Amino acid sequence: MLREDRSVLDLLNADYTFVNERLARHYQIPNVFGNGFRRITLNNEGRRGLLGQASILTVTSYATRTSPTLRGKWLLENILGTPPPPPPDNVPSLKEDTQSKAMSMRQRMEQHRANVVCASCHARMDPMGFALENFDAIGRLRTRNSDGSPVDASGVFPDGSKFEGPAGLRNVLLEQPGQFVGNLTERLLTYALGRGTEYYDAPVTRAITRDAARNGYRWSSLILGIVESTPFQMRSMSGR
Repeated sequence: MLREDRSVLDLLNADYTFVNERLARHYQIPNVFGNGFRRITLNNEGRRGLLGQASILTVTSYATRTSPTLRGKWLLENILGTPPPPPPDNVPSLKEDTQSKAMSMRQRMEQHRANVVCASCHARMDPMGFALENFDAIGRLRTRNSDGSPVDASGVFPDGSKFEGPAGLRNVLLEQPGQFVGNLTERLLTYALGRGTEYYDAPVTRAITRDAARNGYRWSSLILGIVESTPFQMRSMSGR
């Protein structure tokens, strides 16, 4: 992406990836042989971008099952830059008893959200996590849950926005790309400055994001905006 100066939105919507034979088999992509990684075009829209990366889908799952909450939390933190607060100490995790295992993941999460203390945060996290339920705990595509029931990958945001599956969620995220790009810009600025960003850095982050929009959110526009920004210039001068 950097070499071709592509849009940073490719992180969400790239129709290509890099695989070797082993990873291609995991992704159910035929006719890829050998240990060397090569670029291939993705025919399944669900695999596009970070939302379809098996590595991310795996680390946001438990060992034996998916977790819409962990996946939704990861998206809030790393894609939108709006991490939820930590859960209250007195709120239990999902039960793993025989009765709860007879329920679908969606039913169990709805039961968990019945607790008013949990509802506000889970209303934001869970819908995005449900959209990724077409992937199992190690990121393989599936159409049925472990109990044989069909996967329900639909979601509804608190504002009423509806979507279906990873492709639908991606489209919702791309309708307002500024939030994702703003979060990415803040993270790049943090790296460039060698420190966490502060409230007084927010106008700079917004300006860089706004200027990058006029150039299709290309990587060069973000990087150049950071290098030319006052916080970075002041850091460079103080380091002389």
